[in-house]
Amino acid sequence: MIAFVRGTIASVGLDTAVVEVGGVGMEVRATPATLAELRVGATAKLPTSLVVREDSLTLYGFADDDERAVFELLQTASGVGPRLAQAMLAVHRPDELRRAVAAEDLAALTKVPGIGRKGAQRIVLELKDRLGAPVGGSAPAGAALPVAGVAPGAAWRDQVRGALLGLGWSAREAESALDAVAPMAEEMAGGAGANAPGSTNGAGGKVNDKGANGAAGAGAPDVAALLRAALRTLSRA
Repeated sequence: MIAFVRGTIASVGLDTAVVEVGGVGMEVRATPATLAELRVGATAKLPTSLVVREDSLTLYGFADDDERAVFELLQTASGVGPRLAQAMLAVHRPDELRRAVAAEDLAALTKVPGIGRKGAQRIVLELKDRLGAPVGGSAPAGAALPVAGVAPGAAWRDQVRGALLGLGWSAREAESALDAVAPMAEEMAGGAGANAPGSTNGAGGKVNDKGANGAAGAGAPDVAALLRAALRTLSRA
C-alpha cells in the first residue's frame, strides 16, 4: 500500500494532480476541494489509497488521514466503489457523512450524484454502526500548503464548472449554480487583498512568504468554498 506521497506538484487537472516523487510523476485522483488547495511548483504531502483492478492501478489522494479512512470504509457498503466514495467526499466532509448516516438523513446522502433513495437506505443500513461519531475539525491536515486554495479573477468559474461536471451535474445545472455563487465570489475577491503580506492562512497554516498581495492576492476567490456553496444550491434545486 502507498500510504502517502510527498513531492512537488507538477500539474493539477479537473480531477487529478501529478506529484513528482523522486523523479517519477505519480497521478493522484482527488476531490475538487483537495485539488483546489494544490499549487503547481509547491511541495505537498497527500495521504493516499491505492485501488487495484485487473486492468488498472489508481491512486486516490486526500486532505487528511480521516478522509482516507472514510473513503476506504465507504467502499465496504454494497454498490459503493472508489469513484462513488470520492463523489460522496466531494459533496460532504467526513463528519458530515457520519452525521448523515447516524441520523439516517437520506436527503443528505442523495445529494451525491449516483446515489438514489434505495442506495442511501442501503448505505445507512450497512454503515450506521461502522462510520462512528464525528471526530471534529475540518481543516485539511495533509496538504501543508502555504496558502488556501484560490483562483484569480473569473478563473474560479472554470474550476468550479469542471468540478461540477466531473461530479455528474449537467452543464445547465452547473451554470445555474455558478450564477448563484457569483456574488459570493465577488465578495471574496473584494476582500482578498485585506491580509497583510507574510500573514498565515485562515487555518493557521504556513506563512505565505509572497504575501497576501502576491500571486494569490486580491481578486482570488476560494475555489473549495465556492464549490461547496454551488453544491448546496444544486441540492436545494
